[in-house]
Amino acid sequence: MKTKRILVTSALPYANGPLHLGHIAGAYLPADIYVRYQRLIGSDIVYICGSDEHGVPITVTADKEGIAPQDVVDRFHGMNKSSFEDLGISFDNYSRTTLPIHHETAREFFTKLHNEGHLIVKESEQYFSESAQKFLPDRYVEGQCPHCQDEGARGDQCDNCGKWLEPGELLKPRSKMDGSVPVLKNTRHWYLPMGSFSKEWKEWFDSHEWPQNVRNYCLGWYKEGLGDRPITRDLNWGIDVPLEDANGKVLYVWFDAPIGYISSTKEWAQNKGQPEKWKEYWLDQETELVHFIGKDNIVFHAILFPMMLKEMGGYIRPTAIPANEYLTIEGRKISTSRNYAIWVKDYLQIFEPDPLRFTLAANAPETKDTDFSWKQLQSRNNDELADILGNFINRTMTFIHKYYDGIVPGKHALSDMDREMLAVLHDAPDTMAALFESFQVRKAVKAFMDICRSANKYFNDKAPWEARKNDLESCATTLTICVEIAQALATLMSPIVPFSSEKLLPMLGLTKPLDWNAIKSSDVKKGHKLGAPGILFPKIEDDVIQIEIEKLKAMAEPKIEFEAIADTIDFDQFKAVDLRTAKVIHAEKIKKANKLLRLEVDIAGEKRQIVAGIARSYKPEALIGKTILVVANLATVKIRGVESQGMVLALATGDNFTLLTPDGDMPSGIRVE
Repeated sequence: MKTKRILVTSALPYANGPLHLGHIAGAYLPADIYVRYQRLIGSDIVYICGSDEHGVPITVTADKEGIAPQDVVDRFHGMNKSSFEDLGISFDNYSRTTLPIHHETAREFFTKLHNEGHLIVKESEQYFSESAQKFLPDRYVEGQCPHCQDEGARGDQCDNCGKWLEPGELLKPRSKMDGSVPVLKNTRHWYLPMGSFSKEWKEWFDSHEWPQNVRNYCLGWYKEGLGDRPITRDLNWGIDVPLEDANGKVLYVWFDAPIGYISSTKEWAQNKGQPEKWKEYWLDQETELVHFIGKDNIVFHAILFPMMLKEMGGYIRPTAIPANEYLTIEGRKISTSRNYAIWVKDYLQIFEPDPLRFTLAANAPETKDTDFSWKQLQSRNNDELADILGNFINRTMTFIHKYYDGIVPGKHALSDMDREMLAVLHDAPDTMAALFESFQVRKAVKAFMDICRSANKYFNDKAPWEARKNDLESCATTLTICVEIAQALATLMSPIVPFSSEKLLPMLGLTKPLDWNAIKSSDVKKGHKLGAPGILFPKIEDDVIQIEIEKLKAMAEPKIEFEAIADTIDFDQFKAVDLRTAKVIHAEKIKKANKLLRLEVDIAGEKRQIVAGIARSYKPEALIGKTILVVANLATVKIRGVESQGMVLALATGDNFTLLTPDGDMPSGIRVE
């Protein structure tokens, strides 16, 4: 039987900050588990990744710190590479896109696509900073999304609704450099005309089975029409466009980054002393290409990169794209800008890697967003790894060492209960293999723990402590089968918790895991010598977890930046502001305005309409009947086309608002003195 050849990639992380748990749960841990399983069954598999070191996030960080972009990527490439290694993410090669081999490969792609007429050149308007006298890349411009009205949209994309934006679409644009309003100015760029390739792409896409989120996302794009996508930009950090008339332009990071999979494979082949070996994985159509990504990268891996590979000629295209959803932490969205995250490097200073691997795998965000909590980590470690898996191993090992000097006593006649347990063990490799092959990590973890539960039940029901008194052959058989189970578990668990598997092997008298399919016919011989027993999974104590919970709570609290106190006003100026109590009689959201509510209030019998930006802090129904304070003599203004005849008073802490209300029940219309 021909060995299956598989090339696995995980999305290249930006080298502009440390890794957090959301990164690991999405693109790296599921891939590593899959790869480790494939190695166990003997597949020809290579796992490729590397740091994405170009693009605006790098220059944004460099600008903030007042250092060179190269200094930024050097720092975070090393940091993240170490975090991956310490967590057991077993890349065959972890490269970086600032290497010459990557620059050469990316330029080859651009040159061939350009020379064969697959690119077009267009004049377009881009945001330009008159104060800085330079074009502003997308992440240097923020404003309001024209589709969902979110205020945090970037110059090219709104993360809130997922829409890509063309220059000029962004409402209320502002430069992140100095807050100035940029202008639109003509510039020339090279584009990938996706529409020209859409028919062939659709035929290819329809010929494969994809996860539902990948299919829905891509078909949504296709139905809207695949337009021209720029592949160059005006920036002084990146891969220079290899044309004489490029005028200092660089390749757009979305174009250059996925090519990093190819250059990383080339580097891997060179390191093996076989520089042409990369072609076996990228140019042999029998190779399976699997991209592990987060859902925010679907369009690049399922539409754009496949188009590029097709037009280059001879390259394989992906056969599977496991695109995971997002991980939240303690019910809140991870936010690196607000430092609300659990960083991998910080976690590993306190805890072992396997409890985290197990927890994230058992709760992998495969089809929907999932949540991580510190209590969940503690429970998964203590109640499952320690009390189920670890308990079974410890009971078996200590019993054999106590009564048989650590020597396996051997099997005798089998009972029905013995045969039932061996049947569970026989089916386990196929059950877990089917789940790994279909990228269902969560179900694979559950299947593994079900085997552990069956093993504990078998030990309890066979009661070797009783059999030792009156049926030594039954006792010996039970313990020997328990060793066979433990040896099988050491293999089955190794893709998920590899460090613990390695720790278990010498306890069982093994130097390496069993072959995956050998588990079905595992037969531990009488007289096999076991190693010294030990604790596989120490319990995580409450006080240790509570410290981490408190750290997160501190992160979640809004950081208040106090503005300078305004210039002094005299008493008559203050008296001119008419502050009144008002009772809310109706409240509703304003369509396509995420932050705005329309309030109808009663002020001493007069009905007023007020628009307030408090929608993210208050639900409309919770405001009805509430007495609040308002500025009653403010001139009427229109906000998003809705008249506002006053202003509510509220305390602002970050994006959260707390309405000012009188102490006790007060009639509406009372003036604040």
